[in-house]
Amino acid sequence: MRFDYLVFIGRFEPFHNGHLTVLRHALSIAGKVIVLIGSAGKPRSTRNPWNANEREVMIRAAAGPDAERLLLQPLADHLYNEAAWIGAVQRQVAAAIATDGGSETARVGLVGRDKDASSYYLREFPQWELCNVQHCEVLSATEIREHLFSADEGGQLLIRANVPAPVAAMLDAFRRTPGYAQLTREFTFLRNYRKAWENAPYPPTFVTVDAVVVYSGHVLLVRRGAEPGKGLWALPGGFVDQNETLLDACLRELREETRLKIPVPVLKGSLADQRVFDHPDRSQRGRTITHAFHFAFGSGELPLVRGGDDAAKAQWLPLAEALNLEEQFYEDHHHILQHFLGMS
Repeated sequence: MRFDYLVFIGRFEPFHNGHLTVLRHALSIAGKVIVLIGSAGKPRSTRNPWNANEREVMIRAAAGPDAERLLLQPLADHLYNEAAWIGAVQRQVAAAIATDGGSETARVGLVGRDKDASSYYLREFPQWELCNVQHCEVLSATEIREHLFSADEGGQLLIRANVPAPVAAMLDAFRRTPGYAQLTREFTFLRNYRKAWENAPYPPTFVTVDAVVVYSGHVLLVRRGAEPGKGLWALPGGFVDQNETLLDACLRELREETRLKIPVPVLKGSLADQRVFDHPDRSQRGRTITHAFHFAFGSGELPLVRGGDDAAKAQWLPLAEALNLEEQFYEDHHHILQHFLGMS
């Protein structure tokens, strides 16, 4: 064995035959493989249909008898703080080795497939030797998800040919759940949404605004009433109209979605911070850049709010409760909240 431990990082949405090829190679040259399951703690979406526990079951089932040589851990995203993500990987690898009883001088490497720009993270850990596994001709996870939610019979046959048999059985079971039905509706909505722009002379970039209103240790949130992300918690916000500034758009959306009665001059006087959030994958609707505004108030009785426009509900949530609900937040809104609270 060249290594005591190899680190394998991925989202595995779902775990397919290409992943299995990498894993088998890793097991052939390392005593154990530390598998970090990315995008942990995200709500179900057409991009992230399965939580970390479900993906762990997929991986263990596909590994068969070798599953006992796997050390699996969930890995959360840090969309706007790459250093924090790298540090989290390093800490989790060290913790996994320590829990396993491994030595501080253990031979550690990183395994993966350097296929395109999305594989940049493989070069973020120079302390670990990189084992670049050759390309395996299979459908990508993105293509598998598209076939899964398109619900065409030919697509289902392609899925079975490109994922390990235990994973295929899990996907068949998943198709019979209410969660799958909701994601299929969301997939159809997003496909039609993007199709409406496919004849544009160039790919569109959308501009939105979001409001982070903190009052007496609470944050103002809305429940989304429509696709995408129906039922998830979100910051009040929306698209910018042609005839308004970013701040005016934010105040308008805040008023429309929450019926917040705080006068505009008071809101403007309480503006504590603002920032652009522009991760390319932050929205499944397409390239969407949002400008978030943080309004900070001291103590006092919480103003009355009521859901309006496309918000099914508006509610003040204690900050501690909101921060514990990452799996129920829309898009990157939990990251935005963490940023303004100094936690990102």
